[in-house]
Amino acid sequence: MNKIKKMHLSKTDKKIGGVCGGIGETFEIDSTIIRLIFIFLALVTEIIPAIIIYILAWLIIPSKI
Repeated sequence: MNKIKKMHLSKTDKKIGGVCGGIGETFEIDSTIIRLIFIFLALVTEIIPAIIIYILAWLIIPSKI
């Protein structure tokens, strides 16, 4: 039976809040790739929406216990 992974903020792989590191750990993807995708999306959407989404994710996603 597959175990469902819960998303959390990373305590070890973080640059600002641990959002990209936590996403990378959850989906078993290198966090650098997640960060590059986030930066690309931020530039495409004129930065402000991406910053708001990052802050909301930082507030909503729980820390790893």
